[in-house]
Amino acid sequence: MANLVGLRGPSPTPRELGFRMPAEWEPQESVWLVWPRDPLTWPDRVDGARSTFLQAMRAVTPHQRVDLVVHPDLLADAQAKVADAAVKNVRFHPVDHQDSWIRDYGPIYLVRENTTGTGARRERAAVRFDFNAWGNKYEALLKDRDVVPQLGDQVMAPLLEVDMVLEGGSIDVDGQGTVLTTEQCLLDRNRNPTMSRTDIEVHLLEYLGAKKVLWLGRGIEGDDTDGHVDDITRFVGHGLVVTCVEEDRAHPNFQPLDENLDRLRNMVDARGRHLRVVELPMPKDQPGDEGPLPASHANFLITDGAVLMPTFGGDSDAIAHARLQQCFKDRPVVDLDCRDLVWGMGAIHCLSQQVPVGRPAQLV
Repeated sequence: MANLVGLRGPSPTPRELGFRMPAEWEPQESVWLVWPRDPLTWPDRVDGARSTFLQAMRAVTPHQRVDLVVHPDLLADAQAKVADAAVKNVRFHPVDHQDSWIRDYGPIYLVRENTTGTGARRERAAVRFDFNAWGNKYEALLKDRDVVPQLGDQVMAPLLEVDMVLEGGSIDVDGQGTVLTTEQCLLDRNRNPTMSRTDIEVHLLEYLGAKKVLWLGRGIEGDDTDGHVDDITRFVGHGLVVTCVEEDRAHPNFQPLDENLDRLRNMVDARGRHLRVVELPMPKDQPGDEGPLPASHANFLITDGAVLMPTFGGDSDAIAHARLQQCFKDRPVVDLDCRDLVWGMGAIHCLSQQVPVGRPAQLV
């Protein structure tokens, strides 16, 4: 088992221990992915989802490792498909699980600079918040609470448990103390009904090592996570964000996204900088069996060698690519067709979790 340290009592919090959640563009050691297996998540599209995973892995692995969680029953087949695709630098982790949304149920990594001894070195820890399947919407997916305990030391960091429900996709950070989130998600009573807005802010600051929380309003139509911020607004640099906008004033997404844009233009980050805002167009609607799917170009994954941006086969793909590439001068933006993935109600950022560079910290 990993080193579980309870934070329900007087124990020091990660902020007090000098940890912070790094920005996604900071150096990474690996990226967690979970091999798709659930046909209820991807009806008639499991093979398509796996193919998209292999494309993503081909873009990531020349620069860093992929740590791939695979259900034990699928291990041999997954290993064969990865080999057939000529993807190298993959470490397999056979673990019983239900679904692939490790951003939301997996560890959230923190770092600190340790200047003791012979020189400075970066240390890594992780926090694990509680997971209740997005407000107890999917009983079968509560099984994924057990993925991190099964990984144990493979988490590659001492693990700090937090007595609060939080999904990784509901937050985004700049690595300098600023947290972005939405009122729709974190203030929904289906997560933490006994916690006030102030309580939630305090937990974010203490357990992510942050200094300021910036609140947006609502997310996009079709998002079953109740408005995760990684589908609408992301940090892409210090003092710089991209945010989704809808041009059609009659579209249900116009008002909430326009309100978010207005808030962002008036926000100041933890370092006192007024945010600079780059607009990303919304893709054309992706109809699902029960309504619109939460397609968004903002659900991109930043890795050491590339930014993987979801595309959906419309005119907005090229516009979003160009605008995002202007934000990342040091690495290419790689288009990733996510029309199969979004049937699972998310895209590549929802399905991944980056591991920052750092040695496992010694907490005791």
